[in-house]
Amino acid sequence: MRPRHVFVAALVAASLTLGACSTAEPDTQPGPSKGPGAATEAAKVSSGCPLPVEFGIAESWKPKAVQVEDADLLAELARRGPLTMACEIDAKPAGNLGFLRVWTGAKADLRTSLTAFIGKKAEEPVFTEVKIADHAAVEVSYREKATPEDPAELEKAFIVETGKGVAVVSLDSLDSEEHAEMLPAYELAKTSLTVTG
Repeated sequence: MRPRHVFVAALVAASLTLGACSTAEPDTQPGPSKGPGAATEAAKVSSGCPLPVEFGIAESWKPKAVQVEDADLLAELARRGPLTMACEIDAKPAGNLGFLRVWTGAKADLRTSLTAFIGKKAEEPVFTEVKIADHAAVEVSYREKATPEDPAELEKAFIVETGKGVAVVSLDSLDSEEHAEMLPAYELAKTSLTVTG
């Protein structure tokens, strides 16, 4: 089990407050069966997670708010660089092992914040300046090892400016195979994102 999944289990075990995100009503119209990587927009991450952004989530993926108090023993596990986890969208109900996670932080230089977010273990990072929802944004692709003996697995994230600071959406998958299957859901989040705060 990779550290990302270990710390999620630890967060639950430590009884951090995890509340459900509110979502839009899913489309219940019948349609063709879709695989676990399907990116049909079934709901939107909304104000149920206190986020300055909103985006479509893939069918069957389940969002939950993450609320972290400084006094919690494992609070640091929900922080990466200057960002704090605010919401995670679980791919397991759709058949994959991994998450889309939303992290928020104070206004700062986008590339500097994203560099701090991926940390020193990131290998071969490639940064690209992009526009998302008509806002300045930076995307990064990189590889990371769970342990020194493991292969370096693919990772991806983007950061966007909002009126309340910055928000990062990261694709955190078990391995590169899962990453490829989950990538359409990440792309859906990126292309449907709107800044709400």
